Amino acid sequence: MTFETPSTPDVAARHSSLVPAAGDSDPTQYLNRELSWLEFNARVLSEAGSMEVPLFERLKFLGIFFSNLDEFFMVRVAGLQAQTHRTITEVPPDGMKPQEQLLAISARAHALVDSAYRLWNTEMLPALHRVGVRIVRPEELDAAELAALDERFRTDIFPILTPLAIDPGHPFPHLRNKSINLGIMFSREHEGEEPGFGVIQVPPMLSRLMRVRVDGCGRAFVLLEDVIARHVKEFFPVSRLRGTYPFRVTRNWDLEIDEEEGEDLLETIQAELRRRDRGNAVRVEIGVGGGVGASVQRLCRALGIDPNLDVYRVSGPLSIVDLVSMVGEEDRRELRDELFTPQVPVALRDVEDPFAVIRERDVFLHHPYDSFDPVVEFVSRAADDPNVLAIKQTLYRTGGDSPIVKALARAAENGKQVTAIVELKARFDEASNIQWARTLEQSGAQVIYGLLGLKTHVKAMLVVRREKDKLRRYVHLSTGNYNPHTARLYTDVGLFTANREIGEDVTSLFNLLTGYSAPPKWNRLVVAPLGLHEAILGLIARETEHARAGRKAEIVAQMNALVDVDVIDALYSASQHGVDIRLFVRGICCLRPGIPGLSERIQVRALIDRFLEHKRVFRFANGGSEEFYFSSADWMPRNFHRRVEVLVPLLDPAARARAEDMLATLEADTAKTWTLNADGSYTRVATPAGATPVRSQQRFMELARERPKPADVLARGGRFHIFQVGHGEGGDELRRKNGKKKKHNPAS
Repeated sequence: MTFETPSTPDVAARHSSLVPAAGDSDPTQYLNRELSWLEFNARVLSEAGSMEVPLFERLKFLGIFFSNLDEFFMVRVAGLQAQTHRTITEVPPDGMKPQEQLLAISARAHALVDSAYRLWNTEMLPALHRVGVRIVRPEELDAAELAALDERFRTDIFPILTPLAIDPGHPFPHLRNKSINLGIMFSREHEGEEPGFGVIQVPPMLSRLMRVRVDGCGRAFVLLEDVIARHVKEFFPVSRLRGTYPFRVTRNWDLEIDEEEGEDLLETIQAELRRRDRGNAVRVEIGVGGGVGASVQRLCRALGIDPNLDVYRVSGPLSIVDLVSMVGEEDRRELRDELFTPQVPVALRDVEDPFAVIRERDVFLHHPYDSFDPVVEFVSRAADDPNVLAIKQTLYRTGGDSPIVKALARAAENGKQVTAIVELKARFDEASNIQWARTLEQSGAQVIYGLLGLKTHVKAMLVVRREKDKLRRYVHLSTGNYNPHTARLYTDVGLFTANREIGEDVTSLFNLLTGYSAPPKWNRLVVAPLGLHEAILGLIARETEHARAGRKAEIVAQMNALVDVDVIDALYSASQHGVDIRLFVRGICCLRPGIPGLSERIQVRALIDRFLEHKRVFRFANGGSEEFYFSSADWMPRNFHRRVEVLVPLLDPAARARAEDMLATLEADTAKTWTLNADGSYTRVATPAGATPVRSQQRFMELARERPKPADVLARGGRFHIFQVGHGEGGDELRRKNGKKKKHNPAS
């Protein structure tokens, strides 16, 4: 589907001469995307190794490291492997061909995995043991406990297992993605024969962690695969048994959808989900066991993988992410991050009429420090308000048992016009999205699956309400998904507004998503793929023009990823002309900072802490007339050209002040921040001698707790909780007016 691009805030056209031409750059000026991602995961691993992080949180970070790596192989490595089998390959701006990337990825990933298991064996296991949490092998149990474990095997596990011998009459079985299996080797029966091989699949429906009693240990577990391995002789001839080891297969898990060919996108995706588990194997992890060497080649042949690149021999349990749950019920506060309850923020808590609040001025939220409850309650209030006529909302990843989906369904049942734009192609959430799309349809909501060929990644809500014989639009826009669970784990920003121009733009956005009709002009929003790329280039070029004219020129931007080569070239040009650029890029960054004559005015930092940095916030100095924006989009080609996204200006002075303080606090961080070097490596930011380390996320939590609770606000009744921004992030002006801070109640 193609559209004519309507007019947008046309900074790009006015400064097009300052935007570098694409395709003229030296490949050595760019970092490889995949290797940059691996460095992001290395920073996650570093948190797992940090003694300043509580033990159970370190275990969580180690699990995140391995979970991230699984997804990387299932999507990115799988894509590169597929390219090696095609005659046409995609060469990134850094010039590395697919095979070159695979070699470099394998070297770095192997090094990271080795480091992760050294951490597990030398630090994590002993530390867990010291606090009474252990993983033991069956043979370490006393006789009585071992007998009880054997009985559990016979009654609860043995009937489920299916031993599979591999020979000419029994082909190699299909092994599910991320499944753990036992490989069994047999001795040759006749001279010259290849050793026999068998497989037992570890049942995924059973917990891998089997609780056992060990003297002096509060929580002890044996692994399910170790229990099965102990009894493998009961499945195969003991005289020929040569060795047993666990292994795990990772497969290509990306969807391949031809939307032009599929008449029904829902049915097409459902069919593709069924096919996905048959994807090609891209990696095999092999655990500790006997008889491994003789069978690896055979295993690789059966799975079609390269034994030199794609086999990972590990010195510990497979899929460590599964083991994080062994401390899930442990409520030992000294081993976890301090408790933090997102605060329902200042000024208009407990108000009776949220619509009156939003009519008066914009409301800016910073999650998870500000509670997500106001967003959930706003949808719920709109669903039950007899004056609300219509609710329109985009849904990307809402999570299971979503209160927002329930409110939308209730609104439809109440007779309101409810339109939900459901993105079925949200990676790894496709099945969940299909399920609650059906729920909404059954309630009477109009469910739309977005635009052909584009992902709907924008986060937007529109409520149309009748007020005094006229209609008024209320809008919520956000950088994060409408998911109450991740809103407590990710840092995001959101905006409530009744601004007429933004309301008109959001109406046009939903008309675009449902009817392919783009407006002739956008008032305030910039929309991808209808001009966002050009607008970002234009904003950068405008700063370049200000610098050339001797005016204040500066760019401060926080995002998740910076990949787009045109934007990188524009930033290089801006740096060369005197623009100071400070970027906070949590994940992938393909720009090389600090290169003399090219990017010496560009600084790139990355922050890793207890909350996942997910917001995208931008400040452009604009010659002294600063502009602030937030967006659903990172600076990546897919966001600019293959997704529906928005860039939102902050117009309210208080919201702008808060965004400025937000970025300033981020810049001050010396506790959890890394600096990107020109060679692609990252170095921890050092706290200046004699200074106290600044931890920005900790500061944001403190500010949320410290915000005053004015008596005139607390005296009001009602159930709706929302806040109106004070003076900047810390609400300093309000604190001065209200005197002493109220002591924080952790139970609130």
